[in-house]
Amino acid sequence: MLKILHFADAHIDIAGHGRHDAVSGLPLRVLDFLRALDTIIDTAIDEKVDLVVFAGDAYKDRTPSPTYQREWGKRIVRLSAAKIPSLLLTGNHDVSPAAGRAHTLQEFETLDVPFVRVIDKPEFLAPKVLWDLPLQVIALPWIFRSGLMASQQETGITAEGANEEIGKRVSDILEQWLAELDPQLPAILTAHATIQGASYGNERSVMLGRDIVLPGGLVKDTRLDYVALGHIHKFQDLNEGAHPPVIYPGSIERVDFGETEDDKGFIIASIEKGKTTYEKRVLSGRRFYNLSVKVDNKDTLMDEILKVLPKKEQIEDAMLRLEVEYPREIEVFLDEAALREKCAPAFEFHLVRRPQEEARSRFSPQDSVANLTPLELLERYWGLIKMEPRETAPLQELAASIIQKVDGAVETDLTTGGSK
Repeated sequence: MLKILHFADAHIDIAGHGRHDAVSGLPLRVLDFLRALDTIIDTAIDEKVDLVVFAGDAYKDRTPSPTYQREWGKRIVRLSAAKIPSLLLTGNHDVSPAAGRAHTLQEFETLDVPFVRVIDKPEFLAPKVLWDLPLQVIALPWIFRSGLMASQQETGITAEGANEEIGKRVSDILEQWLAELDPQLPAILTAHATIQGASYGNERSVMLGRDIVLPGGLVKDTRLDYVALGHIHKFQDLNEGAHPPVIYPGSIERVDFGETEDDKGFIIASIEKGKTTYEKRVLSGRRFYNLSVKVDNKDTLMDEILKVLPKKEQIEDAMLRLEVEYPREIEVFLDEAALREKCAPAFEFHLVRRPQEEARSRFSPQDSVANLTPLELLERYWGLIKMEPRETAPLQELAASIIQKVDGAVETDLTTGGSK
């Protein structure tokens, strides 16, 4: 039996939120990702796993700063020092689509770091190149369609056609390698890719329609004993209850508020030929709250907003987003200062205002504006902004007296021939 640790989508350089650490100088959100990565590395070493499989996307930026490369390198070198074999796939955030550019994991390949193998092109790995582990690995890093598009410009191939062509070529290669597997040894497929039938996480929406999608049936082939995927941030087993497990472990930390409800973690898999079990290990990352409230009454506006907020101890150091929907006419009653004071213990607080415009009332032909008196129009307005009769009565009386005085003054000017 082989014990394998599988993780993906580390994105350790996500630094778009919050403050910086005074000691290291790193953004505190980056430290969140690095803590999660430390837990993964510690687990691999403490539990003496036979192999670590990283299924792509070490970074969010394809040109990460040397500081972030240093922090990633420190962790991978710890695995090397512990003599734990590690496979590192390049993901779409690790590789530039421009030909000839180095990828973000290049230094491990260039320096030939012991017990670390970088996979930046499709490969079939036999035991002799896997540190003599009794294992076979089919590895498929991220594939850009730009190369195919450039090579077939004269044929007029479309983007959709390129995706289909690449998908077909990859499927053909995988089918060939599956046929070459030694039936006596366990086999793993690892890929940074989109698999047909997977549920997209929130972070995937901007890429939807641009991915090469691999057939679900191909990765569920029973000649495989485990499928270690990366690219989609939401944990899922695409072949639940059947062999082989086809696993997206998800990202190691929440990337944005769209991932609020997703557990983050990694996988420990026990692999034998024809039999694999796995355990999902959940990482305790920073708490995220993505809240929303809709209020119609100005008198209860603040009470209803405050009611949806978590308790003070839950707010502390959490990422908090609050979306408030309300009629525009009661916006003046929204006390943002009080809200920000209440949420001050949060690591970061985002208030999203959603004032709603009420549809204009429509008059019938016999009830047009021209047929209504000024006082009748004013009464209609009080109704539109939902003011109470007790509040509008004195205003209506005041308006009537003003209109009466103006009308009287105009009549006097007309009879005397003067003008106002």
